Amino acid sequence: MVRVVRSLVPARLDRLPWSGYHTRLVAALGVAWVLDGMEITIAGAIGSVLQDRRTLGLSAVEVGFTATVYLIGEVIGALVFGRLSDRFGRRRLFILTLGLYLVANGITAFSPNLLFLLFFRFLAGAGIGGEYSAIHSAVDELIPSYYRGRVDLAVSGTYWLGAMLGTASTYVLLNPALLPVDLGWRIGLLIGPALGAAIWVLRRRLPESPRWLLMHGRGEEAERATGEIEEAVRRSGGAVPPVDPAGAMDFRPHGAPAYREILRVVLRQYPRRTILGATLMISQSFLYNAIFFTYVLVLSTFYGVSPHDASKYLFAFAVGNLAGPLLLGRFFDTLGRRVMISSTYVFSGLLLAVTGWLFKQGVLTATTQTILWSVIFFVASAAASSGYLTVSELFPLEIRALAIALFFSVAQGFGALGPTVFGALIGDRAHLDPVRLFYGYSFAAALMVSAGAVAWFLAVNAERRSLEEVTRPLSST
Repeated sequence: MVRVVRSLVPARLDRLPWSGYHTRLVAALGVAWVLDGMEITIAGAIGSVLQDRRTLGLSAVEVGFTATVYLIGEVIGALVFGRLSDRFGRRRLFILTLGLYLVANGITAFSPNLLFLLFFRFLAGAGIGGEYSAIHSAVDELIPSYYRGRVDLAVSGTYWLGAMLGTASTYVLLNPALLPVDLGWRIGLLIGPALGAAIWVLRRRLPESPRWLLMHGRGEEAERATGEIEEAVRRSGGAVPPVDPAGAMDFRPHGAPAYREILRVVLRQYPRRTILGATLMISQSFLYNAIFFTYVLVLSTFYGVSPHDASKYLFAFAVGNLAGPLLLGRFFDTLGRRVMISSTYVFSGLLLAVTGWLFKQGVLTATTQTILWSVIFFVASAAASSGYLTVSELFPLEIRALAIALFFSVAQGFGALGPTVFGALIGDRAHLDPVRLFYGYSFAAALMVSAGAVAWFLAVNAERRSLEEVTRPLSST
C-alpha cells in the first residue's frame, strides 16, 4: 500500500510574494506564445514569396497546405507531449519541446523543396503544441495563487507580441529592395530559433514543479525544490512570510493515471467543467481563426489595401490583442473569474455584432474597421486567454497537461473551420456582398455571447485560491 505523505509544499508556494525569481520564470516559460505568434505571422507573410519561381515556386494550394501541416503538428504535439508532461514532469518536457522547435524550424529555413518544408514545419508545430500543455501546467503550479490569473493571461497574450515582432521583421525582410527574394524569407524563419536558443539556456536552470514531484511520490525532492524557490525569492529581495501549518495536506502519491481514469475524471467527475472548458475554447478559437486568417483578405477585397500596407493595419490589430490580457488580467484575480470571463466573452461578442452591422451598412473605412477590431480584440484577447486558464486550473494536477492538450486540440479542430467559412463568405471582388460577411460576424458574435452565458452559470470562483482547493488532486486523501 502506498504510504500517505503530509506536506506543506502547496501552501509554501502560494504564500510567496512576487519577486525577480517569478519574473525570470515567466520570461523563460512564456516565450512559447511569443514564438507561436511570430511563426504564424511570418508563415502567413512569406506565403506569396514562396510562390515566386526564384524561391520554391509553390502553388497557392501548397502554400495553404504548409499552414495546415503546421496546425496538425501543433495538435499532435499537444496530445503527445501533454501526456508525457503528466508522466515524466514539466521540466523535462518544456526543455524537450523547445529544443524540438529550435532544431526543426532552424532546418526549415534551408528547405530546398515542398516535401522538406512540410516535414520540418510539422515537427516545429509539434514542438510548439507540446509547449502549450507543459508551459501552462508549470506556470500555474509555480506562480503564487494571488497572481495566477493575471500571469496566465499575460503569458497567453504574448502571442501578439510575437505577431508584432513577426510583422515588423517581415516588413523589412520581405522587401526586395533590401534583401534578395530567396534570402529574406529564410532569415525570417531563423528569428524564432535565435530567440528560443537564448531562452532554452535559461529554462535549464528552472526547477521541476514541486507539486508534480509531490504527486509522483518524490516528496524529498519536492521539499528541496520548494526550498530552492524560497531561497531564490530571498535573493531577489522578497520577504518570505512564515507558512501556516493549517495549510498542510495529506497525499497518497498517484502518478500519471491510465486513460480510463482520465475519461472518468473528465466526463463523469467534472462534466460541468468539461462543458465550460470546451465552450470557452471552441468559441474563442472559431472567432480568432475566422478574423485573423482573413484579416488581410477583408482589407484588400473591400477597402483596396495592398498586401504591403496591410502589415501596418495588422500591427495595430496586434497591439490591441496584446494590451487586453496585460491590462485586464489583474481583474480576474480581484473581481473574480466568473464576472470577468463571462463579461469579456459577452462584451466582445456584442461589439463584434455592432461592428458587423456597421460594416454591412458600408460606413467603415480600412482605418475605422481596424480601430473597431482592435477594441473588440482588446476584450476578446483577455477572454480567449482566460479559456486556457480555466482548463488549466479546473482539472486535477495529475492530468492537467493532458487536459489542456485535449481542449486545445478540440478547439483547433473547430477553429480551423473559421477561415474556410469566412473565406467563402468574402468571395471575390467581382461578387462583393458585405451582407454575407455580416452573417458570419453575427454567428461568431453569437458563439461568444453564448460562451459568456455558459461561463456565468458554470465558472468556478478560483481566484486567489490554491490549485488544490479549486480541484482536489487524485493523490489527495
